[in-house]
Amino acid sequence: MDRLLSLNVGMPQDVDWQGRTIHTGIIKNPVDGARMVRRLNIDGDGQGDLGGHGGEMRAVLVYQRESYDFWRRHLGRDDLEYGQFGENFTVAGLPDDEVHIGDRYRMGGAEFEVTQPRVTCFRVGMRLREPQMPALLVAHHRPGFYLRVISEGPVRAGDEIVRTRVGRHRMSVAAIDALLYLPGRETAALRTAVDIPALSPGWQGSFRDLLAAAEHPVTTVAEPTGWAGFRPLRVTGIAAESATIVSVHLAAPDASPLPRPRPGQYLTLRVPGAADPAPVRNYSLSAAPPDGTYRISVKREPHGAVSTYLHSGLRVGDEVAVAAPRGDFVLRGDDAGTDPAPVLLISAGVGATPVLAMLHALAAERSPRDVWWLHSARSAAEQAFAGEAHTLLAGLEHGHEHVFYTGSEPLPHRDPAAIRGRIDRASLAGLGLPESATAYVCGPAAFMDAVRAALVDIGLDANRIHMELFGALAAINPGITGETRTAPHPPAGPAGTGPQVTFARSGLTVGWSDTYPAVLELAEACDVPTRWSCRTGVCHTCQTAVLAGAVEHRPEPLEPPDPGTALLCCAQPGSDLVLDL
Repeated sequence: MDRLLSLNVGMPQDVDWQGRTIHTGIIKNPVDGARMVRRLNIDGDGQGDLGGHGGEMRAVLVYQRESYDFWRRHLGRDDLEYGQFGENFTVAGLPDDEVHIGDRYRMGGAEFEVTQPRVTCFRVGMRLREPQMPALLVAHHRPGFYLRVISEGPVRAGDEIVRTRVGRHRMSVAAIDALLYLPGRETAALRTAVDIPALSPGWQGSFRDLLAAAEHPVTTVAEPTGWAGFRPLRVTGIAAESATIVSVHLAAPDASPLPRPRPGQYLTLRVPGAADPAPVRNYSLSAAPPDGTYRISVKREPHGAVSTYLHSGLRVGDEVAVAAPRGDFVLRGDDAGTDPAPVLLISAGVGATPVLAMLHALAAERSPRDVWWLHSARSAAEQAFAGEAHTLLAGLEHGHEHVFYTGSEPLPHRDPAAIRGRIDRASLAGLGLPESATAYVCGPAAFMDAVRAALVDIGLDANRIHMELFGALAAINPGITGETRTAPHPPAGPAGTGPQVTFARSGLTVGWSDTYPAVLELAEACDVPTRWSCRTGVCHTCQTAVLAGAVEHRPEPLEPPDPGTALLCCAQPGSDLVLDL
């Protein structure tokens, strides 16, 4: 008979972990007597990280006595007590390979519905002092599962568990877990998963993304168009586009045509003349001329050694090392004009570069789509590509041009596209933009965030708003508290003598040392913003594009990363390494 063996609760607390502070609710202890189960929690229980745990769809975590018995044998542990896996309900029965997503159960005075497997979070490994635990739970098909509360009521240890409904499609917790985290997934199973209404929205979204990728494969950010690593390209032209922006034209030294990039992609340059070691930077392709050459456009930054060199030190005939075009900020449906939706190309300053490449592509195919060019500049002197964009838009059947000037200088004479002011909600609402549009936004982070919020507010679908960020991506470090972000820097202590590891977005190159378990720990020691959750190669949150070099994964992840990427939590450099981080 299925039965509730132990009722475990605990409020969030701060825990020391590897010199950092984690705010977590993973520590649960058994309690006697009945506790009221409510829509979001059991009385006396809480979660520290509501982004990954808790909420209506994850109100209660369940783990099985039989799994405790398995781990005692597998790990050789005799100290595993109920609640130690962070579960609220320790149960007899309800194995993961027999319980279905959508099953409903009555315990005591409450009724519950199964919504998803356990999240692969590093904190279960922290609690058990077994760092590989998130990967082990998935590999052995014993994740446990979450419940939402259908009807509130009291429960207590000893309550019988009675199934009251079977979930649609009878897809088990173990099967759903494997479908997300393990290789060899079948498209038919993905279609089934997205048709389970009880499955939590986060997991449904993940399966929808996987299904879309299976049915309509596209080039990912990590898959370059052309060649591996860096190759020399020759500078064939340098042209001033504004007071602060120059364009650099690049071609193969033997004049052979370069692979054609997708509109919106970027190049990664290694620039030996700017500093030692040679710094690495990303620059958008502002055009890909039909003769098989490239053009990047670079803004001179006040204290930027690389941008200053590209403006003042680079000469026609010089060679620079360049990695192949890559990036997923690309024009959707561009291959054959397959997306009929209107296009909004919105930019500020040098953020015009990737959307200008998109405008070139739309003009080249004489796109019948509505194309809106919305650009923000301080003044006409600082506005790059004004004439170029105007000419391209004039060649489109449905081109719209609006340029916003934020400074006090006079507006360009007799320019109907010129507007005094900023791109904000009021100005966007006044343009009559089509709500069915797909928007591409590039500029400073604050600008992009404000524009995105404004577009959603005036009716655009948030899923059709795409943004490009060239600096370091925002960190994802679940549960970490009390940390002050500092600029990336070499790690403390003696310099590593191993392969050189370059964090391209952070502008930092350091030597590898075997004192670090993986590249993730090196990045953290350098205060490079990182993204992770499980830290065991399961969730792929730390997947990062490898621009050059090779890595070795130890231990091997359960599912290999995408081609051209590495899982930083279990990757060590096999050679000098350049990462898009």
